[in-house]
Amino acid sequence: MNATTPQIPNHLVWAILSTLFCCLPLGIVSIVFAAQVNGKVAAGDIAGAREASDKAKKFAMWAAIAGVVVMVLYAIFVVALGGMGALSNSGY
Repeated sequence: MNATTPQIPNHLVWAILSTLFCCLPLGIVSIVFAAQVNGKVAAGDIAGAREASDKAKKFAMWAAIAGVVVMVLYAIFVVALGGMGALSNSGY
């Protein structure tokens, strides 16, 4: 790379972490787009690299949001089942 090549973030770390800890399908899509960024920059496709970077960031963000939503819904489900179990054992 020369000095005129812009630095475009590939968001690969965020993509990997969101895949491991949040939502596997969206995280994999994010990893695919993140892996394309450096190759497109090297080929001189700056617009394509920016687009791939934006998509990688978007899918990693949606994977993180989906992971949090699933965790919250799971917690609500566990608390609801625990409450119903406590009511059924208390004789009410």
